[in-house]
Amino acid sequence: MRTNDRPMPEAGVRLNDLPHPDPLPIPGEGTVCGHFGDLHAVKGSALPQKFGWIKTSALGAGAAISFDLAYRFPRCAFLMLVYLYCLVELSKAASARQAFYGGLAVGGLTAALQLNFFWNIFGPAALALWIILAFWIGLFVALARLCQQQFSKVVCCLVIPAVWLGLEYFRSELYYLRFSWANVGFAFHGAAGRLPFGQFGMYGVGFLLVLIVCALRLIPTKKRVYAGVGLAGALALLLNFPAAPAGASEKVSGTPRVAGIQLEFPSEGEVLSGLNKLTQTFPEAELLVLSEYTLDGPVPERVKTWCRRHQKYLVIGGKDPVGASEFRNTAFVVGPDGEIVFRQGKSVPIQFFKDGLAATEQKLWKSPWGEIGICICYDLSYARVTDRLVREGARALIVPTMDVADWGRQQHELHARVAPVRAEEYGIPIFRLASSGISQCVDAHGNVVASAPFAGEAAMLSGALDLSRTGRLPLDRRLAPVTVGMTLVLVVWFIFKNANQSKREMTRIGANGKGEPSSGCDKTSEGTTSPRPSPPSDGREGVRDFRLERWYRAAERLRWFGGKETRKRKFYR
Repeated sequence: MRTNDRPMPEAGVRLNDLPHPDPLPIPGEGTVCGHFGDLHAVKGSALPQKFGWIKTSALGAGAAISFDLAYRFPRCAFLMLVYLYCLVELSKAASARQAFYGGLAVGGLTAALQLNFFWNIFGPAALALWIILAFWIGLFVALARLCQQQFSKVVCCLVIPAVWLGLEYFRSELYYLRFSWANVGFAFHGAAGRLPFGQFGMYGVGFLLVLIVCALRLIPTKKRVYAGVGLAGALALLLNFPAAPAGASEKVSGTPRVAGIQLEFPSEGEVLSGLNKLTQTFPEAELLVLSEYTLDGPVPERVKTWCRRHQKYLVIGGKDPVGASEFRNTAFVVGPDGEIVFRQGKSVPIQFFKDGLAATEQKLWKSPWGEIGICICYDLSYARVTDRLVREGARALIVPTMDVADWGRQQHELHARVAPVRAEEYGIPIFRLASSGISQCVDAHGNVVASAPFAGEAAMLSGALDLSRTGRLPLDRRLAPVTVGMTLVLVVWFIFKNANQSKREMTRIGANGKGEPSSGCDKTSEGTTSPRPSPPSDGREGVRDFRLERWYRAAERLRWFGGKETRKRKFYR
């Protein structure tokens, strides 16, 4: 048996009497926890008061419940303010690591509740997708914790909202698994004209709400509760105040009448039958729209002949072959002469689906009524795709969409939130035709003027598109890329600062192990101090002290579960 690897202390010497470095700082005051570890707080920082797992659980549950209610019931959308407040409060956890786990739990729970249809589509792989979405919420809470350790309260009031905007824009627009659903802005899809979507945009509204939450923390604690309740109440009144009825559409120059019918994977005969039914119901319609993937290939001659005979424009989804085996998911525009006058491929094919090749370019259809942008299904969810069409001068958007009925009502309702928000952002109308619902005709103010329900096979709708003005881009489109860069700089700075701090900690541990005086002393009966007794030296003091340091860190982490100082004392003895 090897006895010289770990020398035992003399009889009667307690573990706490052994020489060791300075006592381990409690979490939040210098603990190094990997890349999400805490840094030393600077003087004047907004380092929050720490709390235990009970309050952490309460805040996490409050955040998840508030988010779910805000999305399920339009009248409860004001609870999104409560959700953001709970997230920012979670940054008071005992360490940045615990803040990350708290945010991760909240993000995972909200993703599982709102995106439960992932399980129907992907099966058990949905768990990985939920965790990926939850990661961004955990990262935000951890970064908020680190920001409060390094900056003052006033600076944090500006930095934390910028971090939120940067992370939300990045995860929604800029990486392979980008996904913009289930974010703050889409919770207010029914609040046309009540929130500044046209000025600040969807991401900008989230930025403003986080800014309000951070500003509340500048108010003294006793007044903060009243201020928070007052703000939530004011937002609830604003969102639930009866809106002015939308004015009737006027038939003016540049206002075509558009109609569509919901058909899911129809045959060629069913397509022609549906078009006949559509023209009989809405004979004044000049432009007809069918869904994405209505056709399993190019536009057949029978459909072109139908357009020529009825003198109608038709937007229809199909496949445009590329080579022998590839294709592009394409929206074709067939003119009254039976010829294809325009085609647009899908810019962002859906991940993990056989959705064809991405489009190589985006152009506007120069229709007889004005410039119209066409984006396909999921493209409408990406601001970077629709922004390009608006910059080109689009006066309206037409969106052929395929939402399979088997994906469930939850998926259809979430997807239906996108068009009203985009219309209000850009100030242009949108006509969205889905294969099984929910189809919408939205005016330039974000009001849904006509719709067809979910699972409504052969359901029809019609509306007028006002093409009298071009679109505009909100402020967040210029601000968001800047905040993405700022957030990246913060993350890199925190990682390097943490690494340097960890190196200094290890250097100090090694120096104490080589004979430098320890900070631990015992009081004698005369009131003087004397050094603690040391075990015999074998040349491995630095290694032994490093091991003790690791035990002390493990003991400190136990405090997060119990929150009692007695746990640490019992463990050390």
